[in-house]
Amino acid sequence: MQVSCSRKMQLEKELASELWRVRWEDLQASSLERHLRSAGSRLTLSGRGSNYGSLITTEGQFQVFAKTAYYKGNLVAVKHVNRKRIELTRKVLFELKHMRDVQNEHLTRFVGACTDPPNICIITEYCPRGSLQDILENDSITLDWMFRYSLTNDIVKGMLFLHNGAICSHGNLKSSNCVVDSRFVLKITDYGLESFRDPEPEQGHILYAKKLWTAPELLRMASPPTRGSQAGDVYSFGIILQEIALRSGVFHVEGLDLSPKEIIERVTRGEQPPFRPSLALQSHLEGLGHLMQRCWAEDPQERPPFQQIRLMLRKFNRENSSNILDNLLSRMEQYANNLEELVEERTQAYLEEKRKAEALLYQILPHSVAEQLKRGETVQAEAFDSVTIYFSDIVGFTALSAESTPMQVVTLLNDLYTCFDAVIDNFDVYKVETIGDAYMVVSGLPVRNGRLHAREVARMALALLDAVSSFRIRHRPQEQLRLRIGIHTGPVCAGVVGLKMPRYCLFGDTVNTASRMESNGEALKIHLSSETKAVLEEFGGFELELRGDVEMKGKGKVRTYWLLGERGNSTRG
Repeated sequence: MQVSCSRKMQLEKELASELWRVRWEDLQASSLERHLRSAGSRLTLSGRGSNYGSLITTEGQFQVFAKTAYYKGNLVAVKHVNRKRIELTRKVLFELKHMRDVQNEHLTRFVGACTDPPNICIITEYCPRGSLQDILENDSITLDWMFRYSLTNDIVKGMLFLHNGAICSHGNLKSSNCVVDSRFVLKITDYGLESFRDPEPEQGHILYAKKLWTAPELLRMASPPTRGSQAGDVYSFGIILQEIALRSGVFHVEGLDLSPKEIIERVTRGEQPPFRPSLALQSHLEGLGHLMQRCWAEDPQERPPFQQIRLMLRKFNRENSSNILDNLLSRMEQYANNLEELVEERTQAYLEEKRKAEALLYQILPHSVAEQLKRGETVQAEAFDSVTIYFSDIVGFTALSAESTPMQVVTLLNDLYTCFDAVIDNFDVYKVETIGDAYMVVSGLPVRNGRLHAREVARMALALLDAVSSFRIRHRPQEQLRLRIGIHTGPVCAGVVGLKMPRYCLFGDTVNTASRMESNGEALKIHLSSETKAVLEEFGGFELELRGDVEMKGKGKVRTYWLLGERGNSTRG
């Protein structure tokens, strides 16, 4: 009698001590949580919700996440409870006590609970490898049958402990409530604490998707018990077993593409034979298929208890019945091998993206300048004593644009500049920019080439003029494009301008003069300054014709020339 009273007093003292209580202020947001919050615009319905609970996107995809925080220096999982308040009745206090009493390596450790509105939440051990559902649906993770049997056995051990303890049953067993810790041990979460369970969601699709693991007898109840039943847990285990075996998603039915609602309706109806997932297993897995069928039997009495399931799994997996340490080492080895493959795959993907980025950078900036930027060096502006600049535009482009649709104009310019870009690749030149119908090219920078720049630009201009003669406008195939070209030689200063969209720009009077040469030229002719003419004469072979003195804005009268062609070269102006 005295012992009984002492035990009762000890129990009452334990209930009153509230050792489970966690203050909201004691939870500190983790860096992971802050990162997820910053990405909130991308999360929508698949946002971070219940502790490892399934969340369904608008497409019906499952995504499993855990909110995290630091409590007393340890990273923990935080499950927010969608209730305005929790009454601390004697029943609730016993639920919390039972959670604190749970000590099993295959059940997530209960850290505590916060019952202060509006921050009502449950705090449990955090398992960084994610949920079983995550692992099964990730095609990049290879799982051999030793690993799958090991995960399955972990579920059975955890459920066996629950069924033999004060909590009795889970009631919400599913692959998203099975999580994997850093040692690759599977642990069951979201058990117990009936009073903290969220009310059923209002959204139809989400509600049906969450019931895919629920036993038919519970589906038929108007108000099923929150903690479910032990036979119902066995049914849920059978559904998970099929997920593990086939890795085709929850309740996969071969040849049928059914919505969660359609599946639940057929299971609830009690068809003959009962509507269940597919059993398309290999011959050596027939025993496992038979176990699944027994687990999801229509009659709850025909479903085997977890003690019997444990014995059956041992019989199926005799060749992998090594001790825990060997099993763990094997898991680690497999994971390491898988990681090596993933690293190699991601490295190749990274190198490919790097190559594409560099190719784009080389198109935007000269190669030597791009290399400097890649090395993190500041690109200093540089003066060049002598370069040759090419400008061209299309005569009558404004009128042509007015008579064409915007899409036709874009197509025309894209076709034309694709043609031009292919031509200039054959010469030692650098394309500075294109603005509308204007095309600007330079030679002699950033890599100096002596006096060759004038010859390179002259030959390029002749080649472009030749290319334009055979160019056809898609929406006006009978019309000939009339290119007007101006070239000038002189000193410039060049450098990179801007950070977000850096541009390699040229500055100096030479740029303005080259532009004036183009604007004062004529259609289908190459207009040269006397400076360019003087350099070309050093090479000989170019056919030049005096145009005369031309009045240019800001320059007065300037003597200019026409470039007609190059002797011994089939390309002509």
